[in-house]
Parts: sequence; C-alpha cells; structure tokens
Amino acid sequence: MDGIMSKLRNLDAYPKINEDFYSRTLSGGVITLASSILMLLLFLSEIRMYLHSVTETNLVVDTSRGETMRINFDVTFPALPCSILSLDAMDISGEQHLDVKHDIIKKRLDSHGNVIETRQEGIGAPKIEKPLQRHGGRLEHNETYCGSCFGAETSDDDCCNSCEDVREAYRKKGWALSNPDLIDQCKREGFLQRIKDEEGEGCNVYGFLEVNKVAGNFHFAPGKSFQQSGVHVHDLLAFQKDSFNLSHHINRLSYGEYFPGVVNPLDNVHWIQDTPSGMYQYFIKVRILYLYIY
Repeated sequence: MDGIMSKLRNLDAYPKINEDFYSRTLSGGVITLASSILMLLLFLSEIRMYLHSVTETNLVVDTSRGETMRINFDVTFPALPCSILSLDAMDISGEQHLDVKHDIIKKRLDSHGNVIETRQEGIGAPKIEKPLQRHGGRLEHNETYCGSCFGAETSDDDCCNSCEDVREAYRKKGWALSNPDLIDQCKREGFLQRIKDEEGEGCNVYGFLEVNKVAGNFHFAPGKSFQQSGVHVHDLLAFQKDSFNLSHHINRLSYGEYFPGVVNPLDNVHWIQDTPSGMYQYFIKVRILYLYIY
C-alpha cells in the first residue's frame, strides 16, 4: 500500500515549491491522474465526433428561378448500335432538347462488350468537304457548296451539306426519311452501309444533361425524333429494321453534384427485352440536397 501511495505522489504534476525542495502530495497525484484520464476521454470523444459526421435533413421550398439541374448518366445497351441511338429531354414547361449531342460520349461495343470506338458525335456521319452539287445543279464560279435539302428547305438559302443535315431538315418539317439511298448525301456517305456494319454491336453512352428544375423526362430511343401534330415521334424508317433490342444496364444515374454517401436508386439496374419490340420506363422523384458546414 505504501508503494502505491508513493507512486501516486510521484504523479503529482504540480508539486508545491518550497525554498529547498519540491513537495509532492497524494492528493496532487490523484488529481493529476484523474485529469489525465478525463483529458484522454475528451480527446477521443472529439476525434470520434470529427470522424463520424451527423447529417441533418431539412425540407425547404426552392425559391430560385432559372436554375438548372445536372443529370449524370452512364447506360449500356448491349444490342443497340450507337449510330441509331438518340437522346431526348423535355419538361412540362414545353422546353425540348431533341437528339442531344453536347456533353455526350458514345462507345461502340462488340458482342463481348469490348470497346471498338469512342466518339463524341451522335447520329449521322461526318460532313463531306467537297460534294458535287448545289441544290441539284452544278457549281458556278466562286460559289461554295450548298447541298439540297430535298424539299425540306425553308428558304432558298438553306443548305444541307451532309446526310445529317438532310435528316435534321426533315425532322424540323416533321417528315420521316423513309429511304436514305434516295438522298445523294446519305448515299455518298454510306449511311445505310454504316448501319449494316454496326449490326450486332452495342453502345455505352455516358455524359450529363442540364435540365430545368421542373417535372419532365429524358429518354433513349432508336431514331431521330420530331414533332408531328403535337405528338413526339421517332423516325425508324431510315434504318430499315423491323425490331430493336432495347435491353440495357444502368451503370450510374445521379442528379446534381456528387455528394458522398448518397445512394442512387437506379445504379446497376438492368432490363432484358424478351419481345421483338418494347419500351421500359422508370419513374423517380428528385430532391435537391444542400450541404451546410458550420
């Protein structure tokens, strides 16, 4: 017992100072030991609170105007070629984005899922630098090429210098392009041959959209879309196919900026189409989260 008391007295971190020596006391040692244990517990408690943050959820009305929300996606279609896959977005305010191409990357996949090619552009083929006609006629001196839109021009100054330009002009008119081989630009660019070359391939499409913070939808579908009598239509005649396999795997689908710990409900969801044709829809409600750090 005397040894324990002596050790406790030696722990006294604040001994009384006399003229000739230090005076350590038992009470001083006990207080030093207790305060050291208390400081250690407080230190561990602060470390625990720092490493395990607490998230508080509050629901408030978003009063901002004109702001947009980002939709991040990464979707794989194992049996749908990139050349016929398009992306549209629309909302209840009437705003539409048809055949979206900006901020979108497509990867051509073979039957085993290996990447064949990565490209930025969407449907269509590259423009030809020096085609042969001007609205069906011959080029005059000092004239630049202006290809025919085959009846879809809105004025004499409209030019369609590629197959994609013709298809876009038809889309704006609400017309379907039934036979690309009758279009000089499409025939020269080998539009149908490119479709045949990609037969049996798949496509991985990823990127992001900027949409209004209102109810709406975005969808992947084969063919270029257009409006006909107020109805949203996809032109499938140009591909000369009877059916399309829309089986897909959603690798990632998130809204807004990255937020740690958020579980995206549609990540790694997949659907296998077992009929010649089909459509699959997902319905989701989005809440905007704000992180405040004090």
